[in-house]
Amino acid sequence: MDVSALALSTGVVALAEMGDKTQLLSLMLAARYPKQALAIIAGIFIATIANHACAALLGHWLMTLVTPDVMRWILGVSFVGIGLWLLIPDHIDDAKGSKVADRALQVFGLTVVLFFLAEMGDKTQIATIALGARYPDVLSVTIGTTLGMMLANAPAVWIGQKFTQRMPIKWVHAVAAMTFILIGIASLIWG
Repeated sequence: MDVSALALSTGVVALAEMGDKTQLLSLMLAARYPKQALAIIAGIFIATIANHACAALLGHWLMTLVTPDVMRWILGVSFVGIGLWLLIPDHIDDAKGSKVADRALQVFGLTVVLFFLAEMGDKTQIATIALGARYPDVLSVTIGTTLGMMLANAPAVWIGQKFTQRMPIKWVHAVAAMTFILIGIASLIWG
């Protein structure tokens, strides 16, 4: 295990993640599913490991397939779509007889998919590609970048969970929706 690669990867990603769209996604998921913090954190962890391992191993190859301009459009449209999705009332909350375990599994699966996609082309994924190119120990880089991601996003989930207890959930959804839509539009206009 390359300790310097691990430490640098952790620090770089933790700092890069502050205020990033995936940190906003953590807050949004915690606001939408305030009783599922552990499922969200587990989903973030699994998605990050999968995404960052792919980035460290295959990042350069993937970037040759998709131009930065195409990636900008994919991300912009995705963020607008997530924002619009937030405006639709959540009917799962109203389902009678749903089990907490089933609900946790659904939230976990949703988190894995959203986080994996949100990391595509993100600055932390690009940092992981660069770190993977710099250090031959891909495992240390992947563990470090995942640890950095968790240091930035797990607290965001807990903060989001506490925040929704003090503010009406409709307001939280509206603010999160508008934020995602604005990020999507900004991505489309300015890249």
